[in-house]
Amino acid sequence: MSLVFLIILSSLLIMAPLAFLYIHFTNTTQHGRVPFSPILVIVLLSLAIGSIITIMVGKKILSPITIFSNAAKEIAKGNFEIELNESHRINEISEMAHHFNIMAQELRSIETLRNDFVVNVSHEFKTPIASIEGYATLLQDKTLTEEEHDEYTEMIIGSARQLSMLSGNILKISKLENQEVISEKKEYRLDEQLRQAILLLETLWEPKQMTLNIELEKVHYYGNEELMMQVWLNLLGNAIKFTQEGGEISVNLVPQQDYISIIISDNGIGMEKGVRKHIFEKFYQGDRARSGEGNGLGLSLVRRIINLCGGTIEVESEFGLGSTFTVKLPID
Repeated sequence: MSLVFLIILSSLLIMAPLAFLYIHFTNTTQHGRVPFSPILVIVLLSLAIGSIITIMVGKKILSPITIFSNAAKEIAKGNFEIELNESHRINEISEMAHHFNIMAQELRSIETLRNDFVVNVSHEFKTPIASIEGYATLLQDKTLTEEEHDEYTEMIIGSARQLSMLSGNILKISKLENQEVISEKKEYRLDEQLRQAILLLETLWEPKQMTLNIELEKVHYYGNEELMMQVWLNLLGNAIKFTQEGGEISVNLVPQQDYISIIISDNGIGMEKGVRKHIFEKFYQGDRARSGEGNGLGLSLVRRIINLCGGTIEVESEFGLGSTFTVKLPID
């Protein structure tokens, strides 16, 4: 409205001198008559010119707003591939287009992540469910031997455990992703927790006759004991899983000036560079041949817990030479 007023006012100011010159140099005021007709014509002409200019300028100004409106409609329909031209003479409009494109890109990423999550969850649930269904069907055969019956029963139990672990991990990581603060903290011995985690996994490393090199300094840590145990069980479990029989695993706990350093390394199969880049992503499994041994959520859970604690996790690995995970936790 201000713009319309300014344009019409400008038109009047331009036409006013013309009207004055017209009255001054003509003889229209003879017989005491006031020259309403020429002035009225000039006023109407100025209004017409102002209106035309207003319409043209308005279209020019409203054009990017119309484009934004149409783009927003496409986003609302679920089309996140929309992209606006960021080169505009008005800086504010260019900046708005830039932020709009960033928003569309983030929405594309979220949509891709959601689709991948649905596909991966469906796949991970489908495998054990199909296994349970198949072996349950076989159990209906009355001619099964006792050994076959026990084998099929054990397979059903194993698949049920896999389903339970998968659903549990999904619930945990979903809860942690919507959580910004670690609750239920208390002070406890971190070195004793690591020893307890190693003992809990004894049924995995003892049959493989593995050598354990454990160097743990006495450290008191203030945090959520249950969540941190999940971290150590996942990291140690992976080290045991991907290390050959007779292999070696090292666990070191060293307090530094500002943080606590926990290093878990093995001389197992290691990882290629392409695998190493994605190991903290949900459902990612670098070795598809061994996908039955996990669901690709363990390291995602580990990283989220450590991030919530304000710490970091790094991995160094070479194919055939083993892997080393370094966890750094801040000292409160």
